[in-house]
Amino acid sequence: MSGAVAADGGPVGRGREDWLAAGIGLALFLAALAGTAGTDLLGWVVTTAVWIDPTGALAPAARTAWGWLGGGGALLATWGALLVLLTLAAAATGARVGRFALAFSVLFALAYGSWFLGSHARLAAVTPAELKKFGLDWSLKLTSEGGFLIALVAGLVIANAFPRFAEWLKEAARPELYIKIAIVLLGGVLATAIAGKLGFASSLLLRGIAAIVEAYLIYWAVVYFVARRWFGFSREWAAPLASGISICGVAAAIATGGAIRSRPGVPVLVSSLVVVFAVVEVLLLPFLAQAFLADQPLVAAAWMGLAVKTDGAAVAAGGITEALLLSQAAAGGVNWQAGWILGTTAAVKIFIDVFISVWAFILAYVWTNHINVQPGQERARPIEIWHRFPKFILGFIVTFAVALALSLSASPAQIATPVAEANTLRVIFFLLTFFSIGLLSNFRKLWEEGLGKLALVYVVSLFGFVIWVGLAISWIFFHGVTPPLAS
Repeated sequence: MSGAVAADGGPVGRGREDWLAAGIGLALFLAALAGTAGTDLLGWVVTTAVWIDPTGALAPAARTAWGWLGGGGALLATWGALLVLLTLAAAATGARVGRFALAFSVLFALAYGSWFLGSHARLAAVTPAELKKFGLDWSLKLTSEGGFLIALVAGLVIANAFPRFAEWLKEAARPELYIKIAIVLLGGVLATAIAGKLGFASSLLLRGIAAIVEAYLIYWAVVYFVARRWFGFSREWAAPLASGISICGVAAAIATGGAIRSRPGVPVLVSSLVVVFAVVEVLLLPFLAQAFLADQPLVAAAWMGLAVKTDGAAVAAGGITEALLLSQAAAGGVNWQAGWILGTTAAVKIFIDVFISVWAFILAYVWTNHINVQPGQERARPIEIWHRFPKFILGFIVTFAVALALSLSASPAQIATPVAEANTLRVIFFLLTFFSIGLLSNFRKLWEEGLGKLALVYVVSLFGFVIWVGLAISWIFFHGVTPPLAS
């Protein structure tokens, strides 16, 4: 899963964070849905329009009910609400509350500043009408989501050029928590997008599940073989490496380390590598997809989910890929409906998250009963699957189900504004995730910890076959499938 290893590192700490993410995401989404009953509880959340003149860029999401706040007031209200909510969550995980609150305030300012800069028309204007509106003859056509890339790069610069400042900010750099909340909110956003196209969505889910099973039966075995035979790693190292590189990064490496009872340092070092290479993939793969898969958007979407090895980075890559491909298609006169590319990437990653808990149990059973057999040692029990199950996915399921039911029963006008407000918060949590991922990626420090040989295994496995096998399988299952056209 995403980002960095949790402070406590173990299943209990991750489980608490999962429940917190599910609770926060559900609370925010239900607050948004109050708008369907005429009570707008989230209209104060700040939005940023594409701009040339910065004075008019910021505004509250609901200008009718909350317009009196103004853009600056909406930004302060958003910061204040998230500060209170996330400080309480940090306290529940044992963080130093005062330090978290201060660090989060600075992190939020830097992250949202990146989004603001990414919304400049030279970066974000896409259509000829937008270019004409701002009096421009060219732009990079990244849409506002180019701000995600700026946030990632800003985090990387701070981590590697200003390590002391980065260390101080780390108290608030919690990419796993932020991306899990974002994914819970994403459940409701996706449901409204697919409400009128359930048959098409069901087909995508079946294709995604088939792709995951095929990919990971190949991935894990090959990476394990490479680590053992080519590089001489012991089983204790090879198994977490295989899971981290092939399944889902940090969570898979830690779950595998716990399943086979490896030393604590093993999955931690593997997790550090996962974060570094996930950043590289986010900076590289969406642009390869734009160059070579512009007419196969859902192949590109599934590829991000199968190839990028953390939740945060994979969903981030899906978001960037969607922005790039939608803007390129729009420039050619084709307007695909937003949400399907990102939704496909997110769905693939969610099924992979579920797969982690099952795979960890399988490995625990094999190691306990056949490889590392010790007298009197308790055998792995099926309940371990539940213990290792990523609980935040339950929040995603609930928001998806509630929003789908409402979308099928209410009028589009009733549901549109509340879901748009929830989506605005989802974007902000994505933004915090991007910045945090960059902030936790100090390349020099990781190299000094002796990751050279591990990194070589990662390079050979990831760029030698994992990325390309993922691309081939994505092509097999999603070739020729495109998102619905926007109405």
